[in-house]
Amino acid sequence: MKKLYVLSLLLAASGAVFAQDAIYRCGNEYTNNVAQAKAKGCKPVDGGGVTVIHGTRSSGSGSAGTTAAPAKPKAASSSSAAPAPVRSDNAAQKARDSDARAILQSELSKAQARLSELKAEYNDGNPVRTALELRNPQGYPERVAKLKADLARQESDVAGIKRELDRLPAGN
Repeated sequence: MKKLYVLSLLLAASGAVFAQDAIYRCGNEYTNNVAQAKAKGCKPVDGGGVTVIHGTRSSGSGSAGTTAAPAKPKAASSSSAAPAPVRSDNAAQKARDSDARAILQSELSKAQARLSELKAEYNDGNPVRTALELRNPQGYPERVAKLKADLARQESDVAGIKRELDRLPAGN
């Protein structure tokens, strides 16, 4: 009995797939209305179905059929009846700025510590050779290049954190 039920569902679903109308393309629009397609001179689309995903509309734009007359009341209402944007109180904003400054200071100290470690290891382009590099000299230039790149990246990170700290309002 279950097999018969499942088989009938599969047949019904496959019948629905084969019963789809032809799809026509009219420029960037698609339709399955034959009369409308012939009137516009649309071309049939071969192959599978077409999936159309409509984008979201911004709150400021109206529908395509909106005329100029309704736009005037919208403009008037937006300037007079719209509530002012909600601003957080000064204390909460100062607390957030203080937290951000503390986090950035912590990150800056970590980045500067890592930078000093890399500078010590890089040793002005002459890092100390490891035992492995003494046996295999090819690894030494590769390690020096990697250290140089790491050093440049860390310097860039420190400079970026300092820029972010400079953008914050002055601390109390």
